[in-house]
Amino acid sequence: MTTPGQPTSSSSPTPPGRFSRWVLRTFLWALTHTLYRLRVTGETNVPRQGGALLVCNHLSLVDALLLAASTQRPVRFIMYKGIYEQRWIKPLARLMQAIPISSELRPREMLQSLRTASEAIRQGELVCIFAEGQITRIGHMLPFRRGFERIMKDLEAPIVPVALDGVWGSIFSFQKGRFLWKLPRRIPYPAAVNFGPPLPHDATPLQVRQVVQELMAEAWKHRREQMEPLQRAFLRIARWHPLRPAMADPQIPRLSFGSALVRTLFLARRLRKTWQGQKMVGLLLPPSVPGALVNFAAWFSGKVPVNLNYTVSAETVGSCIRQCDIQTVVTSKAFLEKLKLQLPVPAVYLEDIAARPRLGEKITACIVAWLFPALLLERWLGSQHPAKLDDLATVIFSSGSTGDPKGVMLSHFNVGSNVQQLEQVFGPDQKDGLLGLLPFFHSFGFTGTLCLPVVSGVRVVFYPNPLEGKAIGPLVNHQALTFLLATPTFLQLYMRTCSPEDFGSLRIVMTGAEKLPDRLAAAFEDHFGIRPLEGYGCTECAPAVAVSTPDFRSAGFRQVGAKRGKIGHPVPGMCVRIVDPDTSAVAPVGQPGLLLVCGPNVMQGYLGRPERTAEVLRDGWYVTGDVAAMDEDGFLQITDRLSRFSKIGGEMVPHIKIEEKLHELAGATEQTFVVAGVPDDKKGERLVVLHKLPDEALRSCLEKFAQCDLPNLWKPRADQFYHVDAFALLGTGKLDLRKMRETALSRSGVA
Repeated sequence: MTTPGQPTSSSSPTPPGRFSRWVLRTFLWALTHTLYRLRVTGETNVPRQGGALLVCNHLSLVDALLLAASTQRPVRFIMYKGIYEQRWIKPLARLMQAIPISSELRPREMLQSLRTASEAIRQGELVCIFAEGQITRIGHMLPFRRGFERIMKDLEAPIVPVALDGVWGSIFSFQKGRFLWKLPRRIPYPAAVNFGPPLPHDATPLQVRQVVQELMAEAWKHRREQMEPLQRAFLRIARWHPLRPAMADPQIPRLSFGSALVRTLFLARRLRKTWQGQKMVGLLLPPSVPGALVNFAAWFSGKVPVNLNYTVSAETVGSCIRQCDIQTVVTSKAFLEKLKLQLPVPAVYLEDIAARPRLGEKITACIVAWLFPALLLERWLGSQHPAKLDDLATVIFSSGSTGDPKGVMLSHFNVGSNVQQLEQVFGPDQKDGLLGLLPFFHSFGFTGTLCLPVVSGVRVVFYPNPLEGKAIGPLVNHQALTFLLATPTFLQLYMRTCSPEDFGSLRIVMTGAEKLPDRLAAAFEDHFGIRPLEGYGCTECAPAVAVSTPDFRSAGFRQVGAKRGKIGHPVPGMCVRIVDPDTSAVAPVGQPGLLLVCGPNVMQGYLGRPERTAEVLRDGWYVTGDVAAMDEDGFLQITDRLSRFSKIGGEMVPHIKIEEKLHELAGATEQTFVVAGVPDDKKGERLVVLHKLPDEALRSCLEKFAQCDLPNLWKPRADQFYHVDAFALLGTGKLDLRKMRETALSRSGVA
């Protein structure tokens, strides 16, 4: 049942009789005890008597029925007239005294519909409106329309926010791009209705939407009962779809889910003695089939895999190993020789572990894979206790772009929730194929290219070096891949090395780890015919916080999933607040402030750093350190990082804004300028710019820069521009801001 925002009938239908009410309650009971299993929380927030307006999000065709079954009081629903008039709907809609509406009605009829809803509330009835106006087709909660403000005008009745959760994915939702015609994931399908505390009658759509979003985050906690640790999700998928293609890499052209499971168990059994007595085990492997299998082998064995960053110094790797008390590192002999990296603990070579498998081992692994229950299987591999969702899944060390790396502790619930969140908004299925370029030591690669495809039953093709664009283009083409997860830096490389035809099969290109410049997105779209979508995340959030999605367009519909310069909506189950950094007061719409996030994917904390954990986790909210703004439609925009401001003469000056203006004036599509702050005796700090422009091009740019509309305080002096041959990058392609600042200090003569 759907609704757009304003209401159509001039007179209230006759209230249903006792028998009709009994028929309705029987029907609702049958629905919520057969197809659905309904959990209701906060029902005491619904007034026992008197009128009120329920404002709810809209996920499926049966949302009205689920809400009607969740409260003892009758509810009158505002319903889209096109649905109301359907023959198989109208009898039930009349029985529920629904108020039909349509945006196509004449103004007089619309006003009459509004009066009908208002009068019902004035007479002490409950009325419900789905404020998004239509069922979401993109998985995100849509902007709330203003229709309910007209209904509540001159009324003193409360607004009760309501959050529906878990309904997406059922046959009545638009998951997989269609209603009804798909197999249900499970029966009965778990759903949740969460009633929030009443709000005043004059609450704005954005205020109500914010509360509904927070209620959805609370409701997500109830999904725990249906979730399972990552390795058990892999076990279930492999047993259901043993012949479905699972993964590949340059050495292994195809591996099915069934074969992947058997190989994982074989490796886990052989590593049992090596890993005995260890809680965390080190892995030093590139994105590859063996790298993926060893991660799952560790989970089946009851161990915590820690993927070590092979792009940093030996000292940094050693620090990570000591923090995690790692005693052995599983790696590849050829890979370690290529890295020329000295490890402080013994290395165990995968070539030796997997060498000369015996027939008995193969048969045993097959029997265990298909016949052993999960608990017995894990015990056979050496796990000492049953796996739980709150068990530590991994420790991922932060990139270190602005300071020393910190070990972020992520549980199976954190990572599994983020996988479900990404599944809801992107809807990958068995027809899709994902390119796995990003290293597993980075949270974007760990969740997006290791866990998501394997747990979701989607094919993934790994490639160990994201910088080899001449090989990646043909690989995408040959494998007909549909998903590309990368960083803006990598996209710049592919524009130079890949032909437009190479990326012809892609339907989603998602970037993260750093800001996607609009000039780069436009250039990529011009070259390949597909516009990259920008997402935003933090290692501490496993990592996805907000993502853009493709728009949905159909006759009579347009649901916006992305806006230029924005990072999209928060992923389902994640809520955000934008506050003043000094007072913590909520910032007005459109005004930048400190971004706080809350949801099921927020980390357990920093390894061995309780004080640092307490600084960033406040009453369940994670303090990102990023400066963001939210528009009236709920789209987020990252404007800067607190660490990327310079305080000059008492004013906070944003580095990113200056970089954007310089790139615009230079007409650059790739990273050409980096702004850094260095100490200054007179004003506290001064701005230094590192650049890659030739002298003549720089002079032209500086002439335009001197005349641009930025405040004079934001304009670095011409003698503070220093040429560099290349920018320091982390292994993920993200700028190494710490090294860039060291370069700025050195070139400016401060260091």
